[in-house]
Amino acid sequence: MNKALAVVEASESAKELVTEAGELAEGVGANLVLLHVTSDEEYEKTRKSLESIPKLETSYTAGQALEGARQFAEDIGREVLEGIEVEYESTGRVGDERDEILSAAEEFGCDHVFLAGRKRSPTGKAIFGDRTQSVILDFDGAVTVVTE
Repeated sequence: MNKALAVVEASESAKELVTEAGELAEGVGANLVLLHVTSDEEYEKTRKSLESIPKLETSYTAGQALEGARQFAEDIGREVLEGIEVEYESTGRVGDERDEILSAAEEFGCDHVFLAGRKRSPTGKAIFGDRTQSVILDFDGAVTVVTE
């Protein structure tokens, strides 16, 4: 059975992307994997802000970040895939988005990746790279990109 990977983010265009991925997967009888990646920078920012709260005796572990990312993907799936007859599973990752997207696609045996494109200036792409372009070039399968 075919599998598709949909990258879940906190934006309306990403929600639309998951809906479209679900409808397409339903149409061809494929399963869907929902992935949310928490970047290293996001993880460190959250961890440091929690540690800065006086008298708060808790920490933010990588395991909690992974579970939070998986739960975020699950919540979006539950919200936008209602009424679509598609089987899906949710996963979360912490790290470099491009690497984690490609790794998850390989791990789950996905032959199609859906992701939301980001608008960046040519200078921004040159300095920071472009995750979308990198996934398109490095993924051995179809990539569908939805832009805002």
